[in-house]
Amino acid sequence: MIDPNWAGLAGELRGRLFRPGEPGYRVATHVRNKRHEGVRSPQAVVVAADPEDVRRSVLWARDQGVPVVARSGGHSFAGYSLGDGLVVDLSRCSLVDVDESAGLVTAGGGARTGQIHDRLRPYESTVPTGTSPLVGIAGLTLGGGCEYASRSLGLTCDSLVETTVVTADGEVLVCSEKENPDLFWACRGGGGGNFGINVSFTFRTHPARDVSVGRLTWAWSDAARVVDAVQRLMAQAPHEFSLNLRVATSGADPASAVENRFVAVSGYYFGPSEELREILAPLCSAATPKSRHFMDQTYWEAKGNMAHPSPVDDHFMTRTRYVKQPVSGHGIQSILSWLEKWPGSRNPDGGGLGMFAWGGAINEVPAADTAFVHRDTMFLASMDASWSREDSAEQVEAVQDWVNGLHADMGTHMSESSYQNFVDPELVNWRQAYYGANYPRLVEVKRKYDPANVFGFDQGIQS
Repeated sequence: MIDPNWAGLAGELRGRLFRPGEPGYRVATHVRNKRHEGVRSPQAVVVAADPEDVRRSVLWARDQGVPVVARSGGHSFAGYSLGDGLVVDLSRCSLVDVDESAGLVTAGGGARTGQIHDRLRPYESTVPTGTSPLVGIAGLTLGGGCEYASRSLGLTCDSLVETTVVTADGEVLVCSEKENPDLFWACRGGGGGNFGINVSFTFRTHPARDVSVGRLTWAWSDAARVVDAVQRLMAQAPHEFSLNLRVATSGADPASAVENRFVAVSGYYFGPSEELREILAPLCSAATPKSRHFMDQTYWEAKGNMAHPSPVDDHFMTRTRYVKQPVSGHGIQSILSWLEKWPGSRNPDGGGLGMFAWGGAINEVPAADTAFVHRDTMFLASMDASWSREDSAEQVEAVQDWVNGLHADMGTHMSESSYQNFVDPELVNWRQAYYGANYPRLVEVKRKYDPANVFGFDQGIQS
């Protein structure tokens, strides 16, 4: 086998190419989830200066027979933003431009969601994104993209009106409902890294209205009543309201975890806190909270206040299921029993189950209108756990077994569908779980734009 001509590629670029052992390579191959640290060792990383660097890199990789992977924010839960071949890093392609008169914002493929909101803030406009300002807009959009505001404003991909894609044959295609509509459809929920490298995204913006937020906590003994009440509440809740329910625990051993079990709800409402209190009143009637706190805030204050914190030590595992029908009382008791069987880890983030409210505007889009098929759901249930470098191999295995056991048990009480943005390397039936009835059409798009599977990875769509 002939060694790839890395020097030739470096000479074609305006940006930088980093090889193993060179200064900058370690930073360029950082993985957010340390669980996957060292699993993949790229032969090189191109930090592209512009879309032309991306195009040249893709053509070079195809001609040299080197696998290529795109990297935007680097937040893939399974570490798929790295590969063993060439990584094309778009972090420098991150300019954000606002067209106020047209109500549009265009972001480079390497932009983070926080950068987009920083640019939109003076215009009091927004795009619904995720709950972390550090996440790349590319992966977020391509896999759907959801936050508290999504029940009112829709998913991130629902606001997308145009994207520019560098395909496997080096074409630079503008995609919208009028141009290359099949590829545009696939880019709205078809998963990151499947069809090409997206070098820009244009979104329709929405008014950034003031909101109110509320945080409530309950004693562990009230957990079952709270979970049941949350489900009944969301069945009739207005689109302007959303919440996240969290039942969780932490501790280095099962004994210490007893004191750390908790149940909490974070509420979010496009309206005053007086109305938010009324919306959440059924939860307070079901069980008296240990604490409750309400605030009226600007959209931007709430954006920071409700941001999802980064996991401590960054060793974590997340598995998901969609809740399409209310979880029964038996199912709720099963969830809580798993929390009470927490094996313990030295990571203070511990483990738990979250139920993030969906529905509303998300479900108003027909399932076939975009590649994102999950338009019939009440909640996204996330089962997760964290551990530390200080935990033994046996302890790490016990924590992972705990997540897998909880996930398997919930198969009786929740759907088989999963969120493609929380990509799950343990998921066997991922084609159906992520894409459902839309998968055959995604295969057709893949066959048209990447028949040789230049953009391939473990759970990548194949032609």
